Amino acid sequence: MSQPTTSIITQAISPTISFAPTDSDPIIAIATAPGRGGVGIIRIMDASFGNTAPTDVQKFILALCHQPLSARQATYLPFYDQQQNLIDRGLAIYFSAPNYYTGENILELQIHGGPVVLQLLLNQCLQLGARDTSYHLSLAQPGEFTKRAFLNDKMDLAQA
Repeated sequence: MSQPTTSIITQAISPTISFAPTDSDPIIAIATAPGRGGVGIIRIMDASFGNTAPTDVQKFILALCHQPLSARQATYLPFYDQQQNLIDRGLAIYFSAPNYYTGENILELQIHGGPVVLQLLLNQCLQLGARDTSYHLSLAQPGEFTKRAFLNDKMDLAQA
């Protein structure tokens, strides 16, 4: 009997990845409901996106997307694993603060919605950040994006 996909992926994640983010840490999460779907979304959120100086996050975007991204413009591109095997082709969209519902800068990766493909790209982002760019992503806790939207005065407590 084979192992569930999530346990295989969990075993592959580097031990340097934080699982308890603070309110200012860069976070990452699969933003679509579990299961199969047409499109799956991974969100990466950080207040430092969009700086003009070469930052760790910009190095991360270049390493993941192999090109710079323009704000609010969808870019169709391939996503590769560590061995340069194609994971999937999809869209990368950068939203600059405060133009996203959280009030922070965000990178959205939109790919095919199969759970295995989403886990592979999530794992690649975590490993890429920890290994190649020193941009350490934390897995978002449930409700973390909404919490930050509330803390950034983008929604009130009733909306949250």
